[in-house]
Amino acid sequence: MSEYQYYEFTAIDRPLTGRERAELRSLSTRADITTTSFINTYEWGDFKGDPRTLMERYFDAHLYLANWGARQLMLRLPKHVLDPATVAQYSQGDSASAWTAGKHVIIDLHDEDEDGADEWDLDGHGLLASIIPVRAGLAGGDLRLLYLAWLRCVQSEDIADDEPEPSVPAGLGTLDAPLIAVAEFLRIDPDLIAAAAAGSELAASSEPTAAQLRTWVVGLPARDKDAILTNLITGGDSHLRNRLLRRYRDAHPTDASTPTAARTAGELLATAADLRAERERRDAEQRERDRVRRERSAAAARQRHLDTLAADQSAAWQRVDELIATKKPREYDTAVQLLVDLRDLAERDRDSGFQQWLADLRAAHARKPSLLERLNLAGLDT
Repeated sequence: MSEYQYYEFTAIDRPLTGRERAELRSLSTRADITTTSFINTYEWGDFKGDPRTLMERYFDAHLYLANWGARQLMLRLPKHVLDPATVAQYSQGDSASAWTAGKHVIIDLHDEDEDGADEWDLDGHGLLASIIPVRAGLAGGDLRLLYLAWLRCVQSEDIADDEPEPSVPAGLGTLDAPLIAVAEFLRIDPDLIAAAAAGSELAASSEPTAAQLRTWVVGLPARDKDAILTNLITGGDSHLRNRLLRRYRDAHPTDASTPTAARTAGELLATAADLRAERERRDAEQRERDRVRRERSAAAARQRHLDTLAADQSAAWQRVDELIATKKPREYDTAVQLLVDLRDLAERDRDSGFQQWLADLRAAHARKPSLLERLNLAGLDT
């Protein structure tokens, strides 16, 4: 089995120029390079480029996956839509870090498989596409991605147990598909997410409604509306919608988050452990109920089968003789199973004649060692 490394970079805010694509081509002759992406898979060797440098110069999103357990996700956003100070509140460990490069802030999230288990059935294609929508949400003021990054640090024990949690965003209990994809990719403990979600459970959604936005827009100063329309028409701000959503959230903090008493990383881990124990208890109870139901269903089916057999036992004994007469191992197996059924029927109905029938059968076929061995293995001895 060979190694597997998957690199994918995506440009979102602007396409790559011809010169930039040529620069990228110098890093790999095998990569699939387009005006918006760079994708390469390695089964031997390593990528010559530095993902941090590529993110600073060309791309807005990056995903890395290796079959020895390494996973990495990077996102780049303009500083005017995502405040680096806000990012710093949540990036408090080795598993979640951030830095600024020119006009951008870059978030770096990663996870290493602590057990060191190799994964051989991996395919990175499509993973980044399922995650990329979180970037727009983050630019619009949805901070759930950053909180998940902080939880990744808690889970990796990058953060001291007495470290208080940062501000809890709304909607942790109702993650959308892209955020779920992030949590699964970074292998964030679902029980830890559930423990944290208790701090935002009163806010069912992080998205303002159309009616709330309409009321807010009506109340904006005329000059602000003029600037918004101008930017919309000229296309001068590719993050216009996200900036407006962030401005709305800043003006309505109670719509964007639920104030709670700050919990510590250790308290969240303890709550997650309690939730896990309770979930495992419920799962064990459900498995036991399923087992009992299966056994009852099998027992009922067994009784129906024996009822059918009881209707004509003489035909069953005749069938046993016919199967044995073929002298074929496969037919011997069928005959033995039928004899087991007849034995169980006799025990159920307290019919003492079965043992005599079995003794007569063994005597009649005493020179068939293969058959006798099968009878003994099935417990059909006298």
